[in-house]
Amino acid sequence: MNDLNDDFVRHISTEFNEELEALRRSTLEMGGLVEEQLRSALQFYSTQDSSVLGKTSETEKKINAAEIDLDEQVEALIVRRQPIASDLRLVLAVSKIVRDLERMGDELEKVGSLSLECWTSGKDVGITEIQRIAEQVAKMLNESLTAFARLDLNLARDIFERERKVDKIYESALRALATFMIEDPRNIGSVLNVIWIARSLERVGDHATNIAEYVIYLVQGVDIRHPEVNQNTFK
Repeated sequence: MNDLNDDFVRHISTEFNEELEALRRSTLEMGGLVEEQLRSALQFYSTQDSSVLGKTSETEKKINAAEIDLDEQVEALIVRRQPIASDLRLVLAVSKIVRDLERMGDELEKVGSLSLECWTSGKDVGITEIQRIAEQVAKMLNESLTAFARLDLNLARDIFERERKVDKIYESALRALATFMIEDPRNIGSVLNVIWIARSLERVGDHATNIAEYVIYLVQGVDIRHPEVNQNTFK
């Protein structure tokens, strides 16, 4: 069992433990909604099925509602329990993860609307590039949520390597799409939409990386954000 889970058993009441577990469970449920929205957005991009686009919008509403609910849970738990040590780290980590999940939802809603514009233009450029980025981003999102669920430090660390891979794919996609625009300026509008879709997916990957950072903070109590001004490193 993870040491953090051991802390729950040793240091808190059963009721408090249940409240913390409910907080973790609600966070993972919100993460599941974001994964669902990612699948729907990519399905619409590939199929132009309008019913899928509607599903994406409905899921976005659920994500926003989950954010409000989790914010209320965090606030109530802090007021009632005044958590300390690892308990406080969990509450703080959840408050940050929720913010990143909501922003992922916003980016994926953009993917849906931009995909509609792509299909309206009648151009199908960039499909391969988007699929390559999406495949890696979907793995990052799933692995970041799994790392949080399991308090898995090694899995959280692995996400940083996957982020570097996504950055390389994204940069390669931009070069390919820029070349496509140069070769046929009539495609500029369509290609720009694809570039913004790629950018939104890349941002989802960035938010997944943030979640991995929060998992490390939760497990080790070490803040590794912003290495250019932060002396903390992995242990």
